Amino acid sequence: MKIAKSLCLALGLTLGTGTLHAQEITLRSADIHPDGYPTVEAVKYMGELLSQRTNGRIKIEVTNNAALGTEKDTIEQTRFGVIDMNRVNAAPFNNLVPQTVVLGLPFLFRSTEHMHKTVDGPIGDEVLAAFEPHGLIGLAFYDSGARSFYSTKKPIEKLEDLKGMKVRVQQSDLWIAMMEAFGANATPMPFGEVYSSLETGVVDAAENNWPSYESSRHFEVAKNYTLTEHSLNPEILVISKISWDKLSADDQKVLKDAAKESVAKMRELWTAREKASEEKVRASGVNVITPDKAEFSAAMKPVYDRFVTDPQMKDLLERIRAIN
Repeated sequence: MKIAKSLCLALGLTLGTGTLHAQEITLRSADIHPDGYPTVEAVKYMGELLSQRTNGRIKIEVTNNAALGTEKDTIEQTRFGVIDMNRVNAAPFNNLVPQTVVLGLPFLFRSTEHMHKTVDGPIGDEVLAAFEPHGLIGLAFYDSGARSFYSTKKPIEKLEDLKGMKVRVQQSDLWIAMMEAFGANATPMPFGEVYSSLETGVVDAAENNWPSYESSRHFEVAKNYTLTEHSLNPEILVISKISWDKLSADDQKVLKDAAKESVAKMRELWTAREKASEEKVRASGVNVITPDKAEFSAAMKPVYDRFVTDPQMKDLLERIRAIN
């Protein structure tokens, strides 16, 4: 029923049917973050580029703050063309596009620069191409910063502090396995439910980057932030293959070029926002802890053993590690 409803809704999209080269096109794009967040603003910037280069014929309408649903829900809607575009963290794609699992492996990227070199090169193109068989066209990678733990009562100063903690994670088998390897009890849930879950004790902790920790106001209820920086998992911008196929070849090129150019804008916005968010959180009196990362990293071997098993995944992992 859900799929049938989605397909029916898709028929009413601004894109319509047939060749659209001469028609005005409004692409609806989803994001769970609030207005002003770097990913939201980067897609708006992409829309400005598209509008300029098509004399106003192609526009992007960004719907933020999870108004169109959780990331898991919007992925399905995008695959069926109900939503045209979507900005999602790589983790919710893990069960759909296996290559995204490697990007999310804990402590894989040595630095932000290492991650950028990976996604900006042939490996990034290879991962984006892997989306097409699943009804999506990968357009670009955005930054998601370094993810770290934050807790409500007990501060996480060393690995053993995580033992038995109920930790919110993204809805991904990889992330559940990571928490289990850390000794925690993984609690998958949508991002929008985390604040109340921390406040009421449904979970003891969560993990995310500085801007998400700040913009979601999670720092109000979880006042211990531990800089494990266990993941630099990127964000991924996709467009529905249904919507993509309705565009002319020329429009497809303009759109893909605009998406690639929006990456630099996103990174510029991200760097500024990350600094501002950290300053705001520290000024609020949050207990910021710098642990020994080595013991956290060493605990992740079972995760690699479980998720990097076939030759293709192993090859991808080794090529990423080999990037200087």
